[in-house]
Amino acid sequence: MTAKNFVFALFAALTVLPAMVLAGGAHAQSTTEGVAALVNDEPITTVDVRNRMRLIISTSRMSQIDEQTLARVQDEALRGLVDEHLQMQAAREYEIEIEDAEINNALLDLASRNNATIDEILADLESSGIDASTLRSQIEAEIAWQILVNGRYGSRIRISEQQIELALDRLVASASQPQFYIYEMFFEVRRPGQEQATLQRVIAVMNQLQQGASFPELARQFSDASSAAASGEIGWVALSELQPEVAAIMPQMRRQFEQSGGRGALSNPVQVPGGFMVIALVSVRDGTTSLQYDLVQITIPQSATQDDTRSRLQRALSDNPQCDASQAVADRFDGAIHTPLGSIGADAMRDEIRLALEPLDAGENTGVLDTPAGLTALIVCDRSITGPGVPSRDDVESQLRGQQLSLLSRRWLRDLRRDATIEIRE
Repeated sequence: MTAKNFVFALFAALTVLPAMVLAGGAHAQSTTEGVAALVNDEPITTVDVRNRMRLIISTSRMSQIDEQTLARVQDEALRGLVDEHLQMQAAREYEIEIEDAEINNALLDLASRNNATIDEILADLESSGIDASTLRSQIEAEIAWQILVNGRYGSRIRISEQQIELALDRLVASASQPQFYIYEMFFEVRRPGQEQATLQRVIAVMNQLQQGASFPELARQFSDASSAAASGEIGWVALSELQPEVAAIMPQMRRQFEQSGGRGALSNPVQVPGGFMVIALVSVRDGTTSLQYDLVQITIPQSATQDDTRSRLQRALSDNPQCDASQAVADRFDGAIHTPLGSIGADAMRDEIRLALEPLDAGENTGVLDTPAGLTALIVCDRSITGPGVPSRDDVESQLRGQQLSLLSRRWLRDLRRDATIEIRE
């Protein structure tokens, strides 16, 4: 079973919407038909809100829908619609228009993630009394906002070689670590003093998960992270790639995962900078990557050493000679042996050699080492991570760029909310 299939099996199948929601119901009776909110004088109707509520409940596979749950769903529906109106107003300001073909492609991607077809998704919506335009409007806002954020910030983001190297160093450090396949939800604390209100949002979503709602669809509807567009799916990550607060709980989640017989594990809310996170762990695997070095070795046998040999060799190495100059270095010492070692895995080395190489990048060397063969130095020609799923430098750069865009996106939307005139009708 794939990780995606597992998540949807873990968090239950599609449920039929309660009649009270489809018909308006007891909760809806308290809301008069008309305008639910104004966003810069643009109306959000009560029909819009109820249609979005139906979409949230249907796609999230919610069960046991009581009055309190409906009230929270209504709040989330209205909150999402306000943000989407702000996003679409910004899109119109910049003359961004989304073609039907773009929405259809996004629907196709959504269907693929749900292991379904577009026709099956639309049929599910129809059976729950939901007009397809409700979902299409949500997708249109997602696409428009992505275009806006990329257009406004994309050219300003510069990912330096140092940032890429640091990220690759973290991957090197995690090469032998266990890896976790996770989904996430992030709940942003939008203003100071809203921690408790945000935590109540998290608890309400957690209650739905406990009752069998779908984690991916709840993530799509409720998460404030950019991963919401991908139903919260993060994929395989090593411990060192996670936020420290999340990394701290992964050993416990792994134990829960193993105790469940591999059925999965769900975290409690985790407070992180800016809000709270909920993590679903759906698969675990041991480290499948290894650290590889391409090395050149210079050895001066004990029989060829003199009193000043060590200091001379150390001085020669202090200039960080590259591999293509290593033969010339060896030629300066009588009896020195120059050996291109080729590619060697770190797990095949003696501990003292591996530890000496661990902090080095390509073009650096170990300095003089004492070995049974004599005075030895290793020069790193190349250093790489090999194994399934290892990202390229381009992949790492894209990931870092995505993280920065996500942060800038949240800031811009927060500014739009702050500057907008938003009137919520009771």
